Amino acid sequence: MRRLTRTAVGAALAIGMVSATAAPGAAAVPGPRPEEWWFTTWDVQNKLWPITQGRGVTVAVLDTGVQANLPELSGAVLHGTDATGGGGDGRTDTDDSAVPGHGTAMAALIAAHGGPSRFVGVAPAAKILPVTVHSSQAAMAPGIRYAVDHGAKVISISQVAAVSCTSDTQRAVAYAIQHDAVVVAGAGNDGNGSNASNSPANCAGVLAVGAVDYKFNPWARTQRQPYVSVAAPGAQVGGLLRDGQFHTSSGGTSPATALTSGAVALVRSKFPNMPAREVVQRIIASARDVGPQGKDDQSGYGLIRPSHALVDKVSKNSPNPVFAAYDKWAAANGEGAAQSRPSGSTAGTGPDWTRVAIFVGGVLVAILLVVFAIVRAGRNRRRRQGYAGPPPQGPGYQQQGYQQGPPPSFGPPQGGPAPPPGRDARRPAPSFEPPDQAPPEGRRRS
Repeated sequence: MRRLTRTAVGAALAIGMVSATAAPGAAAVPGPRPEEWWFTTWDVQNKLWPITQGRGVTVAVLDTGVQANLPELSGAVLHGTDATGGGGDGRTDTDDSAVPGHGTAMAALIAAHGGPSRFVGVAPAAKILPVTVHSSQAAMAPGIRYAVDHGAKVISISQVAAVSCTSDTQRAVAYAIQHDAVVVAGAGNDGNGSNASNSPANCAGVLAVGAVDYKFNPWARTQRQPYVSVAAPGAQVGGLLRDGQFHTSSGGTSPATALTSGAVALVRSKFPNMPAREVVQRIIASARDVGPQGKDDQSGYGLIRPSHALVDKVSKNSPNPVFAAYDKWAAANGEGAAQSRPSGSTAGTGPDWTRVAIFVGGVLVAILLVVFAIVRAGRNRRRRQGYAGPPPQGPGYQQQGYQQGPPPSFGPPQGGPAPPPGRDARRPAPSFEPPDQAPPEGRRRS
């Protein structure tokens, strides 16, 4: 197994604080730190938050865990799990790199709502489901499945492995798609080096994200791969780490992934019945072309523009390469295609076991009623002949009455895969990018 390396987190610009416009019915959220230049790029406070702040959407963050006790994340972090088998509920960041807190930084970019650090996420009303996968590739597939089974409608993965998409991971992505979840993953950070094809970004059905800078230029190190679908702010995007402090960074596709996941959460909040397939299509169709003209391997179809994704009319014939790739894989592997079901549904493409159980239960009840009627008729016949039958048996019969036993089983317990092995302690954990103090100038809006 090759070690997972996390795509690096983002950067810094200035200092300060402004007021935010809250969406109708939402709690007021303080304005972002001036270092959060993507708020200017997307005009978050004026164009996004008056429409939605992400309420009603759960975003799973598959990373190093999330430091849930930070004031900036108070009330936002649900109880999750450690998919590496190390125990815990994901609410403690286990990052042990030199500057620890990668998972916390990703969660804060999505859903932080201010506090001592004054850091704010783009979807501050969303909930975070922390799933610790750390540096274990074996934890990725069960981590995705756990996120789906616990209500996540967006799955944010800011980790990569320089391998082809494994069968287990691909089928976990398919499971997410079949249950109407959007899977977002970082493209990788060595595009100017080995430029490896990274998993899970290279899995069919994943919305793979590249990084751009504040001038909308592709970040020098973002991966150059055909699987890249869109781009988001990533260069010099700083983060709130495990220590509760804001840290600057040179950047990466990690924060670009988290910010894209936050944008997807906003769309899912506004359109709760829109299937994942259409959500992804809307994100791609409303992107702004950047970099080389047309679709390119660094920025895909361009910089995502959440405000346009929320209000633009998108043709159902617009390109959707993410789901086209998934449909091709599904057809070749006997998997069901993604269904156009409401986003609140968790039904898969297999048999509806709830309905099967109800039907079988109804048949059993009907049979029992017939048997009861026959027995009662026999007793009545015997009573008329002077036979009252045996007295009730068993302790406590008069006080408790009959107790219904457990329902019949319809098959062996579905325990799922065995817990994956923990992270290899001999291998160092991926590290947070070193600080980059140079503040960019001339921010642009999308």
